[in-house]
Amino acid sequence: MGKESSKNLVLEDGSNIAVVGGGPSGSFFTYFALDFASRFGLDINIDIIEAKDFTCSGPSGCNHCGGIISESLVQMLSTEGIVLPSTVIRRGIESYTLHLEQGSTVIVAPMQEQRIASVFRGAGPKGISDNEQLSFDDHLLRLCEQKGANIIIDRVIKVEKVADGIIVKTKNSFQKKYDFVVGAIGLNFKTFQLFKSICPSYVPPETTKTYISELFLDRKLIDEYFGDSMHVFLLNLPNITFGALIPKGKYVTLVLLGSGINRDIADGFINSKEVRRCFPPDVNISEITSCQCFPTINIKAARTTFCDRVVLIGDSSTSKLYKNGIGAAYITAKAAAKTAIFDGISETIFKKNFEPVCKDLHADNTVGKLIFFITRLIQKSSILKYGIFLQVIKEQKKAGHKRLMSSILWDTFTGSAGYRSIFMRFLNPIVIYSLIWNIIIANLNRNKIRNK
Repeated sequence: MGKESSKNLVLEDGSNIAVVGGGPSGSFFTYFALDFASRFGLDINIDIIEAKDFTCSGPSGCNHCGGIISESLVQMLSTEGIVLPSTVIRRGIESYTLHLEQGSTVIVAPMQEQRIASVFRGAGPKGISDNEQLSFDDHLLRLCEQKGANIIIDRVIKVEKVADGIIVKTKNSFQKKYDFVVGAIGLNFKTFQLFKSICPSYVPPETTKTYISELFLDRKLIDEYFGDSMHVFLLNLPNITFGALIPKGKYVTLVLLGSGINRDIADGFINSKEVRRCFPPDVNISEITSCQCFPTINIKAARTTFCDRVVLIGDSSTSKLYKNGIGAAYITAKAAAKTAIFDGISETIFKKNFEPVCKDLHADNTVGKLIFFITRLIQKSSILKYGIFLQVIKEQKKAGHKRLMSSILWDTFTGSAGYRSIFMRFLNPIVIYSLIWNIIIANLNRNKIRNK
């Protein structure tokens, strides 16, 4: 039951909580809420209602994500008791290979803790035969189940606010009244409307289309052509901010981020010579494509993501621009759980204790937009790209802490640091001086080639 005071709504022993959505944000909220409640001496009941079965391969079990987790987040989760076993991590990524029209170079993780891990959000692509590896999302759900959460595989079709709670109804005729409802609904536009019916001031996030596909390739070929490296492309192609090829067991995940990406734009990227060089010459990429989709991503935070007895978290609230959506899910979910258990579940309390966390992510994304605006300018300039290319090559011969531009690029593409930190490091006079010097060298080299 939700206990109401003159100032606040609070949870008490026996309170029922519905978490709509069993992806990372829903699982993180559940995990932390049950953990905090146990410390607080509070006995609560949590139902996670999720339409997908993450043990299934293909679209029915997939959450449409590139599946990259920074090592810093892996370590952070482990300190919270959320340990990712080797059966969940498909491959440890220890470097990335930067591809430009001017050439390619390998950038090793500047620091050991900045490595990244690749995972599948469902059981894997359509037709996968590897039953030993586990889904990242399902692993999180099982951890919640072990803590006492009830998992309901069903689709929510109606939510209705009543005087003393919120009634949740599902497609399979499940119905229950809850004291508190958490929306971990990703970017499901139909479900947005359900939550607007109980939280009228909620304004969903702005989104754009991106592209993800899974490419099946012999494991030996992946070891030979990709290794433990994520391949990142900064090419002057329309609508694409950057693309990446991420090795995962017997598959390589292709991710394109940008704005309004469609089939023609994706094909243009796939057929570029820089991408083709990454694959064996006799491989037809279209023939090894097991799954593909054009999912939406959050590019601008939602507004008013809470009201009495309701809060929205993860992508349906605030994410990180172009990267590390799982990290943003962790941040917003933990903040919402802490607020609900220790402070209360009223709109006033969420505005005071939860909203500042979302605003901080939004402020960081504002800096991120500036960074990616600069990135797009660099993409269109062969001289700027060549200058950065020369700078990165020279840095790979230095000690890790001296690879300043490499570290900036690494964090921009992997999500190992916030955008404000990245931007402040870019303003380092040593970085700027080195970049200007290498741009001059790049221009001189181009003039020499022209004069030959």
